[in-house]
Amino acid sequence: MKITVVGAGFYGSTTVQRIAEANYADEVVMVDILEGKPQGLALDMMQARSIEDFDTRVVGSNSYEETANSDICVITAGLPRKPGMSRMDLLEVNAKIVSEVTRSLVEVSPNSILVIVSNPLDEMTALAAKVSGFAPERVMGQAGMLDTARFKHFVAEKVGARPQDVVALTLGSHGETMVPVPSQVTVQGKALSDVLTAGDIEELVQKTRDGGAEIVGLLKTGSAYYAPSSAAAHMVKAIATDSKEQMPVCAMVNGEYGINDVYLGVPAIIGAKGVEKVVELDITDEEKNELVQAGDTVRAKQADVEQFI
Repeated sequence: MKITVVGAGFYGSTTVQRIAEANYADEVVMVDILEGKPQGLALDMMQARSIEDFDTRVVGSNSYEETANSDICVITAGLPRKPGMSRMDLLEVNAKIVSEVTRSLVEVSPNSILVIVSNPLDEMTALAAKVSGFAPERVMGQAGMLDTARFKHFVAEKVGARPQDVVALTLGSHGETMVPVPSQVTVQGKALSDVLTAGDIEELVQKTRDGGAEIVGLLKTGSAYYAPSSAAAHMVKAIATDSKEQMPVCAMVNGEYGINDVYLGVPAIIGAKGVEKVVELDITDEEKNELVQAGDTVRAKQADVEQFI
């Protein structure tokens, strides 16, 4: 199993570390345009193998030649947000980067599965799908796993529970039209509405939508990468091990939830073929309407990126 991660920033390098230490891949290649950076980070990680007890080889490169015949490619490349910036503010500059990176990857790894994490996420996933020409199930975006983890954290902190005891879900876009789904949330088996007031739940929903911006504001420079890299690595593992795990990802939706022809955050079965099935859950009418509205908004924005193909 060979995996490539494009981008040796905090997000990319931490994703590489998590994949390598999980020890299911034979090789992870980290690519970046900065000479020496991916090579140095790779060497550092390789020297940790005897301590962390993993066998995965980590290779750093400035060339896509070393990524040839990768099974999975993760694209983290692009500029991070700064305080006050929305994800959409990154559209033009990151669209050019993601388009170029995608072309370079598919040229040498035409049978790979693409996992996109560059922002704005939904638009960059749609762009990568168009540029690659891959079947929709072979291109997905990382958003729902991260947003759901944030939702679980905020719920757990509010009620004084372990995050592992919270079942939660977020759908829609990775941004303002994110749709946290309170009807699917339980805490130690109890419905969220039995544990918290409607006002408390709405507060947690908004905190989840603002989760990334809050971290950007605190850091001043750069954006989150510990939780995001965990989310990306978990998706990669599901593909690599053919786990058939159900998780929220940005996937092509065609008919599910009454939504068509758009990359959007939905629950899906993830396995060796990529997105093997989009799962339709029994959500409330209000939640479904929000999801449909998110689809309409994202579809219009995804059309804007076609100029970069």
